[in-house]
Amino acid sequence: MRRLFSSFARGWPGVGLLLMRLVAAIALGEQTVARIWHGSSPTAVVLDILMLLAATLLLAGLWTPIAGLFAVGGEIWGCFSYPADVRACLLLAALIAALILIGPGAWSVDARLFGWKRIDIRDRKS
Repeated sequence: MRRLFSSFARGWPGVGLLLMRLVAAIALGEQTVARIWHGSSPTAVVLDILMLLAATLLLAGLWTPIAGLFAVGGEIWGCFSYPADVRACLLLAALIAALILIGPGAWSVDARLFGWKRIDIRDRKS
């Protein structure tokens, strides 16, 4: 699973990744709720509910690459389905793609589950 993530940055870069995740997840959730609220076809509503799940996973930093790929695909689909929001969809898709490539950061569930582990090996005493 380690190969899915490029890094679990700590310090200020980790804070930057946390902010990126927060902004992307909140924007994705807000955009998706607005689409559901205005009504659309049942297929689009199912996709939008799955996009809300992806936004929740991005917010927590859980399965970031998988949730991010789904969110990017949904945003690209949104560019064609909702042509009034093309710039917002492309900007959000680019932000989420950057999160996929960089990784979720140290303050994420992924870092706790799949991050570097420290193993202390004690000397054997006879």
